Amino acid sequence: MKAWRDGWLRRARRCASPNFGPRPDGVAIDLVVVHSISLPPGEYGGDAIERLFTNRLDWDAHPYYAPIRGLEVSAHFVIRRDGELLQFVSCDERAWHAGSSSWQGRENCNDFSIGIELEGLEGERFEAPQYDALAGLLKDVAKAYPVRAVVGHEHIAPGRKFDPGEGFEWARLIAIGALPSACFPAETRSKN
Repeated sequence: MKAWRDGWLRRARRCASPNFGPRPDGVAIDLVVVHSISLPPGEYGGDAIERLFTNRLDWDAHPYYAPIRGLEVSAHFVIRRDGELLQFVSCDERAWHAGSSSWQGRENCNDFSIGIELEGLEGERFEAPQYDALAGLLKDVAKAYPVRAVVGHEHIAPGRKFDPGEGFEWARLIAIGALPSACFPAETRSKN
C-alpha cells in the first residue's frame, strides 16, 4: 500500500480541517516549517488543538481563548507529546500555519511549505517520541515532496514568532538523520 494518497499520509490519524486553500500553480513544496502549540498554553493531552484546527473550539471554555476567538488556522500535521501523528490538511493544499512570513527571499511561506506543529510550549523541552515521530514524518515528506529546508516558525517570521523555541533540540533532530544537515538553518546545526 502506498504511503500517500492525494497528499494524505495514510499512517497519520486524519482530522480534516476546513482551513486550507489551493497552492499557487506550479509551486514546488520544498520547505517544512516546525511550530509548537498547546491549548491552553502549557496544557497537554486534550482535544483543544484538534478543535481549533477544525473550527470547533468552545471559545468560552478557557480565558486564554477570548483573544483568539474566531481564529481560523491549521497545519498539515500535529505531533502529540506521545508521538501520535495527526493530519489536518492534505500536503497538496495550502494550510494556514505560517502567517506573514519569508524564507530566502520568498514571501508567503504557506504557499510552498508543509507545517508541522509539535504539542509543546516555546522554551520548554519536547518529548523523545516527538523527535522520533518528526524524523519519520520528515523522511516520508521528503520521499513525496522536494524538501530543501526544515526551519522553525521563528526562522520565517523572526521577531513575530518564537516557536518551536529554545526548548527544541535541533541538533537532536539532525543527529537522528531524517534529512541531511544542510537542510537545516546553519544556526540550528550546533544548538543544544
